[in-house]
This record gives sequence, C-alpha cells and structure tokens, in this order.
Amino acid sequence: MVVPLNILLSATEIAYHLRDSGARGYICFEGSPDLPFGPRAMEARQTVDDCELLWLIRSGAGLIEGDGFRDFNGLLEATDRPFHPVVTQADDTVVILYTSGTTGKPKGAELTHTNILLNVIQFARLSQAVPEDNHLITLPLFHIFGQTVQMCGGLYNGNTLVLIPRFDPAVVVETLIREKITVFCGVPTMYWGLLHGVSLDNAQVEAIRSTLRLCGSGGSSLPLEIIRAFEAKFQVPILEGYGLSETSPVASFNQLDRPRKPGSVGLPIWGVDIRIVDDKGHPLAAGEKGEILIRGHNVMKGYLNRSEATAEAIREGWFHSGDVGYQDEDGYLYIVDRVKDMIIRGGYNVYPRELEETLLEHPAVSLAAVVGVSDEQYGEEVKAFCDPERGCASECRRSKRLVSGAHGQLQVSPVD
Repeated sequence: MVVPLNILLSATEIAYHLRDSGARGYICFEGSPDLPFGPRAMEARQTVDDCELLWLIRSGAGLIEGDGFRDFNGLLEATDRPFHPVVTQADDTVVILYTSGTTGKPKGAELTHTNILLNVIQFARLSQAVPEDNHLITLPLFHIFGQTVQMCGGLYNGNTLVLIPRFDPAVVVETLIREKITVFCGVPTMYWGLLHGVSLDNAQVEAIRSTLRLCGSGGSSLPLEIIRAFEAKFQVPILEGYGLSETSPVASFNQLDRPRKPGSVGLPIWGVDIRIVDDKGHPLAAGEKGEILIRGHNVMKGYLNRSEATAEAIREGWFHSGDVGYQDEDGYLYIVDRVKDMIIRGGYNVYPRELEETLLEHPAVSLAAVVGVSDEQYGEEVKAFCDPERGCASECRRSKRLVSGAHGQLQVSPVD
C-alpha cells in the first residue's frame, strides 16, 4: 500500500500521516534549502516508532549527513536474494489518500485495485486514448487527479509522460511545443495562467495547435469565460470532470462523442450512479439543487481505521460528497457549491479549521477565522481575520509570514 504525501507538509504533519497510516517505511526526496524535504522527514521519523525505515533520494544539496537513513538507489540495485511478490486481490487497498473536511484531522481514504483500474479504463475510453499520446504532467502526483488520471492512466495506455516539477506558464508552453504534447490536464488556475501569464506569438500558438488534441480539467469548476477563450485560442476541447479523492477520482466526465453543455461537468461514467438529494435524503427532480450522492465501482473502501466517519460518508451504498449540484433532464451534472466550508484554491482543498488552529499557535493571536474570497486567478483565495492578544497588536501587524505548512505562506490582517 502506498501513502502519497504533499511535499509541502511540515515535520509535524508528516509525523501525523506516518503514524495514522501505520507506515513501515518512508521514501523521501532530499530537497533543497528552500524546500528541505529530507530534514523534515528525519525530524518526523524520530517521533514515529513504527516507521522503521527511511530511504532518501539524493538531490545533491547535501542537506542530510550521518546515519538514520538508507540510500534509495540501493533499492534499485540488483540482488541475489529471491523476490516473492505478494498476491493481492481486487478489493485489497492499493493506495491511501489523505483528505479532510472542515473539522478534525485528515482521514485516509482507502482506494482498492478495482477503484483505480476501472477509473483508469474509463478515462482512457472517454479521452479516446492511443499509445502515441504524449502527456504533459504538471499536476502533483500526490493528488488524486494527477496520480490516477495521468500517471496511472498514462502507464496503462503505454503513453509518454513528460513531467515538470512546478507549473510555470512559460515552461509549459515551451514543453508543449518541444515534446509535441497531445494531452494536457490541469486545474482552472493553470488554464488561467496559460491565457494571462505568458505572451505567445502566432508561431507558438500554431505549434501547440498542431499536436494538442485534448485537455482535461478538474479540481474545481472551470469558469465559462476561460473555457471559451482557451478553446478559441488553441482550438482544442477542454473536457471537465467531477470527482473526489474518495471516488478515485472520476465520477462524471464530458465525452468527446456527446454534446458538451456550458457549465456542466458531464455525465456519470460507466458503472457509476449519481443522485441529487435534499437534506432529508429524498431524491430531487431535474434542475433542483441538493447534495450530490455517488454510487459505483469508484467509491472508496472507507476511511482507514475510522468506522464512524466511513458510516457517515457511505450510507446505504451511496457516498455523500458534501457538494451541492443539480442534474438536467439529460442527466448532465452541474456543480453549484459545497455543503462544507472548504476553500478550493487553484484546485487544492484548503481547510479553514486547520489554518485557524495553526494561527492560534502564534503568541500574538487570540482568535482567528479563515474564509475563502473570490479570486480571478485561483478561483478562491484564503483570507484570515485575526484578533491579536492584548498588547500584541503591533507584532501581529508586522507579521507577514504567520503560517507555513501544506498551503504555503498565508498573509493575515488583524481585526481592529
């Protein structure tokens, strides 16, 4: 079983995930002085007794010396020892992805071999994948979108996968042209960046058009104006889909051989049912808004070691998404809002409660509230209101980097 971790987690957050998942070993990139993954890993592992092994992938930065870890390259070397693969079944857990709502610690969603394989097969069919496709991957592979749709999907299809470490519009444009990319998947903020964050001449636009045949979008709803502008510029369809970590992720998707409707995230994929219900669980008619329920082969096995949370999320075979939407007369799904107070910033889930708790650890902060505000680039931006401790107002006002963790740096303003 694999437990992918966000590369921006702090040592405390890493330790929580190692401990909660029962991890026996941890493979970590050494990193750089700006992103010291290796030192964070060493610090975390020292507090988790059951995680017996740490393998380090060297970066050349020389951030870690001494004992307490093994060189990852040693795992790749030939050995005379016999290898006996473990026999797994279709419903065995293959990956645990951590996710959470607005309250409590992150929960590990257990996804099975069947969950991932059938999701990959469905995306291959809906995208009309061919072995000759070249995927550009700028999505993080610890995220369910990049992991299932592009990494696993690309391997299943026998595609070429071109990875870049971080989204940069200029680098993406250069790579699209140089590598003759045919498939690009991203979150809405990436499409915004390709439209507004880089200048292209006619030759570059034509070069991209000549090979790019398909784009996919997920993570959060893609504004209609971005869809129209991007498709007009590059003459390539953007297929929007909808899903969650708990649904492997794809639950609905637009199709190349079916009409696309503005604002819709498409139809349920094969083998998956979607239902819209009111707050009492009663099914709603077409056009009526309610919570989105999902049933099918894509729904997770459950939350690791959390039977109560699993029972709350999956009731009578239906996964309760916490999202609000509606279906039209043809079954097309539209996302309206979220039941939970989760903030989606550039396709990433940001949880107010976690940030509030971190803010409250600062000695200058007595009370904090985190909300999402509209943002042209990221869809939503994080805004924090802080009530300073008595006598600490000036210190709070001077603080520009009060929070550091999985969501990067957060600038806050005091409530006067």
